Amino acid sequence: MWTLESIAKHIDGIVKGDKTYQVGSIATLESAHSQQISFLANPKYKKYLVNTKAGAVIVHSEMASAVPNQAIVVDDPYIAYAKTASLLNPVELGQQGIHSRAYVSSDSDIHPTACIGAQVVIESGVVIAEGVVIGPGCVLQQGVKVGKNTRLVANITLCVKVQIGQRVIIHPGVVIGADGFGIANDKGKWIKVPQLGSVIVGNDVEIGANTTIDKGAIENTIIGTGVKLDNQIQIAHNVVIGEHTVIAGCAGIAGSTQIGKYCIIGGGVAISGHLTICDRVQLTGMTMVTKSITTSGSYSSGIPAEPTKQWHRSVVRYRQMDKLADRVKRLEVKNKPLT
Repeated sequence: MWTLESIAKHIDGIVKGDKTYQVGSIATLESAHSQQISFLANPKYKKYLVNTKAGAVIVHSEMASAVPNQAIVVDDPYIAYAKTASLLNPVELGQQGIHSRAYVSSDSDIHPTACIGAQVVIESGVVIAEGVVIGPGCVLQQGVKVGKNTRLVANITLCVKVQIGQRVIIHPGVVIGADGFGIANDKGKWIKVPQLGSVIVGNDVEIGANTTIDKGAIENTIIGTGVKLDNQIQIAHNVVIGEHTVIAGCAGIAGSTQIGKYCIIGGGVAISGHLTICDRVQLTGMTMVTKSITTSGSYSSGIPAEPTKQWHRSVVRYRQMDKLADRVKRLEVKNKPLT
């Protein structure tokens, strides 16, 4: 159990009510009981505030008077909620040492504080720093390096010479450093182009389940510090992603594209290869990018969902645009004023 005073110190908040009141977990406004804390970040959930049974609620100062019990007042309730949830639900780390059913090469370098789970395979030349957790079923190939306090949850493959920074979280099914899609057409026959680079992942990165990051063809693929990747993302060879960029699920980034810092890339976005996306660009969901973006801002493409009949009419009109443009040009020429 945690006192509201101790939680408030952790999230830079101010308690309104009993500072010694204790809560043990976090819940929604609708479901919380008296020994739980909740939060209000989205105004559309304000209707649940008056009847909440939560022992305390994290709110902005504008909502504090509407809380029926204790409140912790903060500048940003959603950020405060995230910090509170982390405080009340610390990650349970495994027991230090190497599981009896793990295979570890004799010439690997594993810090004694690391935790190596069952069915893990660690090949020669692997270096694992202090506090690292390698979950069950992971494979670390030759020359892999893993930084301090990084956690590989389960069934993750790090291919040859991949480098992972500190405090990285990698979720199940991720593959980092597999061959990129390098092929060349030799007189009608596709031949493989050897992929000679690797992947470097910076500090404080999180990589979602079943995401794949290909190694570079010659230079390395690079994921910058603080990058957050959702599930099922494909990042091709030689891509560079700048610091603190976030990418939502099912996005695909083709080879040798460079993405700047602090970008926000929505779900299902497709980015062609050999492009440059500057810093602080937002790409809304399902956007298709075929040219470099050199000015910060929000970009979109695609047609939002609409009734099928209306969609068919829109497609017909779209296909008629070239003919319509030609008609407009002819009319402009015909009606051009005499000078």
